[in-house]
Amino acid sequence: MAWSRVRAAEAVDSYARQVLVRTFIDESRKRRNHEVATAELPESGAESPEIDLDFEARLWGSYLGEVLRQRYAGSWEMTQYPGGEHAVPAVDVRGSRLFPLMKVHRRLTIGEEEDLPGFFTMVTARLGNPAKVN
Repeated sequence: MAWSRVRAAEAVDSYARQVLVRTFIDESRKRRNHEVATAELPESGAESPEIDLDFEARLWGSYLGEVLRQRYAGSWEMTQYPGGEHAVPAVDVRGSRLFPLMKVHRRLTIGEEEDLPGFFTMVTARLGNPAKVN
């Protein structure tokens, strides 16, 4: 991501939405160009194609973060990940920082022990009731 383009804190939310939409559009175009109709189904043991970790982490992490941001009236910000060297996108909810892109990246690289449904359950239990929207 080109988060360095974001200069003002107010621009982070709109930039995150823009990245999510453009990533979705780009991926839908890629899939359309790579689809090939065949008369036969692939063998059940066929290997799955390699995934683009950066793309998947951005797509699903942005989605998870946006769900949490909207549910709890939070905001996107750039902040240093604990133990990291660089600023990464985070969702701030009443002083709690959530790193959804990092969580998704860890799930994709480490495996099932990085449980996303468990993470969502833990976050919703700790943050309590969702924000009230008019």
